[in-house]
Amino acid sequence: MRLTLPRPAISRLGIKLFAVILVVNVAISGLVFLAVSRSLDQGFLDYLDKTQTQRAETLAAGLAEEWSQRGDWQWLRASPRAWHRLVRHQLWPGAGPAPVGIERQLGDPKDFVLHDAEGLPVIGLPPDDDEEAATLRWLPIEHQGERVGTLGYRPPEQLMARMERVFLSRQQRNLGIIIGALGLASLLLAGGLSWWLGRRTRGMALATRRLTEGDYGTRLPERGRDELSRLSRDFNVLAATLEASREARSRWVSDIAHELRTPLAVLRGEIEAMQDGIRPLDHESLHSLSQEVKQLERLVADLRLLSQSDAGALEVQLAPLNLADSLRQRLDEASGWLEDSGLTLECSVPEAAWIRGDASRLRQLWSNLLDNTCAYTRPPGQLRVSLESTADGIRILWDDSAPGVPAAQLSRLTERLYRVEGSRSRASGGSGLGLSIATALVKAHGGEMTAAASPLGGLRWILRFPPLDDTTLKEETS
Repeated sequence: MRLTLPRPAISRLGIKLFAVILVVNVAISGLVFLAVSRSLDQGFLDYLDKTQTQRAETLAAGLAEEWSQRGDWQWLRASPRAWHRLVRHQLWPGAGPAPVGIERQLGDPKDFVLHDAEGLPVIGLPPDDDEEAATLRWLPIEHQGERVGTLGYRPPEQLMARMERVFLSRQQRNLGIIIGALGLASLLLAGGLSWWLGRRTRGMALATRRLTEGDYGTRLPERGRDELSRLSRDFNVLAATLEASREARSRWVSDIAHELRTPLAVLRGEIEAMQDGIRPLDHESLHSLSQEVKQLERLVADLRLLSQSDAGALEVQLAPLNLADSLRQRLDEASGWLEDSGLTLECSVPEAAWIRGDASRLRQLWSNLLDNTCAYTRPPGQLRVSLESTADGIRILWDDSAPGVPAAQLSRLTERLYRVEGSRSRASGGSGLGLSIATALVKAHGGEMTAAASPLGGLRWILRFPPLDDTTLKEETS
């Protein structure tokens, strides 16, 4: 079932995320503002210094030309407006009567003072204080090599003091707009991101809680290709695995109960029949009881072996072993059994194929495969066993004749207590654990066992074992 999310609530993760994004953005904007302001201050001051000096030199040259035409400075003393027109004409010849902005701040007539040849003031307002007057810079005005006056102008530092008020007010206003816009953007970003992330994390937390409560049918929606989507897919795989494990465990317990119930029912029926005098208490009756007890013992032993295999505690004593000898010997011993079952044996096994193995466990493996072949192959039938060494290791092909197994059910043959025909009768097989045990034994030897269709019309088992290299074989057998 799909997980239905609860009504959205305030997420602490969302609040933290919002605060972090907002603080980081504001800090970055502040650092950028300070860095840009410092760079502007230094660069702009150098620019003003060069510009103001150039304009003072231009104005001094223009005043020298005016002196050559008029011969004195009296006309400027009599007309302050002429001074303003002269400054604007010299400094801003194409800017019109009234420059604006920074140009106006740099070309203000108030920033210039004109003195005559004797050092007496001609035009221009005096500085506000002596300290400010001492910082003025002076340029001589010369005509035909003769000094006819002196032009004083304010240094860039004094201009900056006046311009800072305008500049700072504008920058503070711009910074306020930037921070406000950044705060709004951060609010929208953090709000959206925290809602999206908080919603998904709340869904995962709720799904995890349901999973811990045993609701293995819980699934998360899988959208996108980000890390959270991959986490959702992994969660769904985990939930599906747990659900399948629970179903397998329930089926496993049910199947075990079924397998135990049959011999126990037979035992109980025979014992009650003896108690009621229906059957005599003789050797034949005791033999029947003994057979059922042995069947129970085999089933319990098989279950114990599988549980040890699941826990990784299966007792296997590995040592250098000739797999070909082990297989050939067991097949020779079973030749009479196969003949009685109406099966002919065809064997192709080389002289040597060394592995690290346990002789008793391998004998149990061959016996389980023989049990399966004899139980399910219709007589007259055939069993073909071949062993070969390949680049990947040692491979054994175990083929029997009809009946075969549908391709869709091949992968389930090693499931515990599984039978293809779905019956629980022992007339067509054993407890249903033989192939599961065979698979566990092969795995204990580092190999693998898979099922396929046999060319003989029945079932093929492919067993692969890792080989024992010659160097290791010599060291361990010496």
